[in-house]
Amino acid sequence: MNTVTAQPASQPVKWHDRSLTRVPYSAYTDPALYAHEQQRLFQGPSWNYLCLEAELTDAGSYRSTFIGETPVVVVRDADGEIYGFENRCAHRGALIVLDKCGHAESFQCVYHAWSYNRQGDLTGVAFEQGVQGQGGMPKSFCKEEHGPRKLRIASFCGLVFGSFDDDVPTIEEYLGEEICERIERVLHKPVQVIGRFTQALPNNWKLYVENVKDSYHASLLHLFFTTFELNRLSQKGGVIVDASGGNHVSYSMIDPQAEKDASYKDQGLRSDTDRYRLKDPTLLQGFKEYDDGVTLQILSVFPGFVLQQIQNCLAVRQVLPKGTDRTELNWTYLGYADDTPEQRQVRLKQSNLIGPAGFISMEDGAVGGFVQRGIAGAAGQSAVLEMGGDSAESSEGRATEASVRGFWKAYRKQMGTQIDLRGDAL
Repeated sequence: MNTVTAQPASQPVKWHDRSLTRVPYSAYTDPALYAHEQQRLFQGPSWNYLCLEAELTDAGSYRSTFIGETPVVVVRDADGEIYGFENRCAHRGALIVLDKCGHAESFQCVYHAWSYNRQGDLTGVAFEQGVQGQGGMPKSFCKEEHGPRKLRIASFCGLVFGSFDDDVPTIEEYLGEEICERIERVLHKPVQVIGRFTQALPNNWKLYVENVKDSYHASLLHLFFTTFELNRLSQKGGVIVDASGGNHVSYSMIDPQAEKDASYKDQGLRSDTDRYRLKDPTLLQGFKEYDDGVTLQILSVFPGFVLQQIQNCLAVRQVLPKGTDRTELNWTYLGYADDTPEQRQVRLKQSNLIGPAGFISMEDGAVGGFVQRGIAGAAGQSAVLEMGGDSAESSEGRATEASVRGFWKAYRKQMGTQIDLRGDAL
């Protein structure tokens, strides 16, 4: 029997199978395991994407976001540095910042007016000395000893990451050389935000992260990819999985001279059809942007960040858990700061490819829910991840689940997973 059982914080999660090719369905449904993830993953030694440096343009610019389920604030101070802290008043625990973004000289909790500077230090307590000699805080109260938890902040190529853990490796170590190079490939010059979406997903957060890493599904699920030959497993490309397993890149190249591959017809796939045409074919008439010929690159950073380049459509995605069966997905569309008006128009038009109603990615918003509903009565069963073998290593082909297995390799290590081979239920 393959089961996952969350143990108390001092105990590792147990897993009945040594292989990465079996994932217990209870990993997506167990409330105790979900709570354990908040501590071990999101508040553990990981770097969590917070925002773009381009969204914090000057002193006082801030954004409120989350690490896991924990609300946090990211702000640029007058020294030009970026700071982050838990969005929780040290007094009674109310949110300090209520807006998603803005500009502030300082912050004040709306509940009892306790005040904080841009670095998250408690600087003011309303009526700290009482009123007319009555009440107030005790003389022993020291503001320096109170305040929200502060984050370690790291930036890479304009991406801002945060961690609650003091022992997390440097961001460059965490990403690894190959992932750094692939991020630099896209974010090699200043960017601007050109659009946003927030999407509610009816499934566990790990199902969406798996989907991002799953190069096998892309041209099978997504009719648009296959019909318009933007992404087929027969195209040139590959999968990069870093040593930790948690970070990955999937990429492919369109060969306009190649004949339509017959293997999809041979499989009788739903996604391969001649019944659909674009009313406005200029949607796919972009411009050459990279010299390497790569027309699609999907990159992920453990636990929940995605950077994408689909033709000229650039975006980052932030995956936020909101319960065992709910996820919030934040999309941020990008353009380069030096885009010409014509290039910006192409990016805006191609933004219709992705997002909640994107021609490509609309199926992703539904398929995770299909899995969540399908496994409702299968707590003792497991998913099978054997496509491409059993390793979590880079591959020159994309008919593989290597990067999905890589996710579980990183997940099991950070969750403190032990293998229990007795076969009895825990």
